[in-house]
Amino acid sequence: MPVKLSPLVRITLVIGAVAFLLPGMWAFFAPVGFADTIATFEPYNRHYLHDLGAFQIGVGTAALVAVWVYDGAVVGLSGLLAGDSVHAISHIVDRDLGGRSADAPLIALVAVLALVALISRVRTLRRPPTTAGISAKR
Repeated sequence: MPVKLSPLVRITLVIGAVAFLLPGMWAFFAPVGFADTIATFEPYNRHYLHDLGAFQIGVGTAALVAVWVYDGAVVGLSGLLAGDSVHAISHIVDRDLGGRSADAPLIALVAVLALVALISRVRTLRRPPTTAGISAKR
């Protein structure tokens, strides 16, 4: 049975989601603008800002999913899937900035595993409860 969230918890999750998703998307999709406005320290590093954005998107996604889903595994896997998918993209678009050639495929593999696990968990939660193992007395 789902647990009802108090207004304080629900509002905090929404505020947290926005506080992570907006700067995360800004850092990922417009790293120069983010660096010029927020991350004004030197040296500018596009890949690190992409990674920062990816991880913030993951945390923000988890907070947003938690507003509607009361299962810790679904919340965690949703955040992992979002953050790691964007992180894999970061390694693909920034492959010219260094790193190892195996980084993007390995990171993407974790995202695929998170997707498969998330689908499995959601299917399990949607299955009606069984009475297996309970013997009925006649």
